[in-house]
Amino acid sequence: MDARKQVAIVGAAETDIVGEIPDKSAIQLHAESARNALADAGIKKDEVDGILCAGQSPVAVANYLGIVPSFLDGTAVGGCSFMIHVRHAVAAILAGYCEVALVTHGESGRSRIGGGANRQPAGGSDLPGQFEAPFGPFGPPTLFPMGVARYMKTYGLTEEQLASVAVAQRKWAAMNPRAMYRDPLTVEDVLNSRLIAWPVHILECCLVTDGGGALVLVSAERARSMGTGKKPVYVLGSGESCETPMVSQMADFTSSAAFRVAGASAFKSAGIEHKDVDHLMIYDAFAHLPIYGLEDLGFVKRGEAGAFIADGRTSPGAELPLNTNGGGLSYTHTGMYGMFAIQESVRQLRGEAAAQVSDVKISVAHGVGGMFAASGTLVLTNEA
Repeated sequence: MDARKQVAIVGAAETDIVGEIPDKSAIQLHAESARNALADAGIKKDEVDGILCAGQSPVAVANYLGIVPSFLDGTAVGGCSFMIHVRHAVAAILAGYCEVALVTHGESGRSRIGGGANRQPAGGSDLPGQFEAPFGPFGPPTLFPMGVARYMKTYGLTEEQLASVAVAQRKWAAMNPRAMYRDPLTVEDVLNSRLIAWPVHILECCLVTDGGGALVLVSAERARSMGTGKKPVYVLGSGESCETPMVSQMADFTSSAAFRVAGASAFKSAGIEHKDVDHLMIYDAFAHLPIYGLEDLGFVKRGEAGAFIADGRTSPGAELPLNTNGGGLSYTHTGMYGMFAIQESVRQLRGEAAAQVSDVKISVAHGVGGMFAASGTLVLTNEA
């Protein structure tokens, strides 16, 4: 089945604030996001018959919202879960399983109020607990840099080029009043910040924040008849994949198999080429992720992404606007950032972004789950 432009995002909103929210639990952030997105869509809560979420069980979210749905999806594979939820919502709507799909996200990543049901302590009986934890790594800041070190040795990426990712995204954040960090940043600032695990410094690591977001999806036919004054954002293509739950077991430390499969699937299903993309969001839990994303999605050749970013080609006014909200490095990062990447793609396609790029018709939102464990990619458009 050709699903291109058959389903649209008609509601998109984040929590009232993002950053530090010490008075609301994770499930309250889901609910606030849902309320805001439904208001944005002009759709009543009682019309929702599909619930998709991660971090909290869809049963818990549906119950909290007072909804008895006909379709549930609790896919939880990390920060890209929401890209995958959108993909699954398209399939569910086209199959007739639901008519109004609500995708929600809420995390108290900073304040730790009512944390998500899926959090697990480090170690234990799972594969990473048995075969990685005994060797001393402590979470993503010490595991993720392994791949960067190999990439640097293989392709000659410099520490200055890696730092330039954070610098480029801070330029976008400076134009976003909601961004947590907006002050100017230089390569020297990044390299002089606290070293976490070579070669990654603290300013090359994501923020830790509270917040959430939600999306409302309906059929394209319904979207065209709603008359809310908001531009529908159509799902043009999508992809999903996974590789390994252990970053140490990646087939190639310099490239993500999940990125390559999800990205290729999304571009093929959308029927587009790279030159058609006007705007790009690549999940940036750490500074190296946009480098891997640019290469694995096929925007640049292997080993060229560091120089591409360092030369300013993703910065404001350049040829490939990337992470225009400031990304997980400067805007917000609650723990699972993918929802915020989608939100920015929708804003850009609606013409509502704080750092609006001119004439955006196609936006790609690409996410990672875990440490290159999973991936989801969306191709979105405002052209019916």
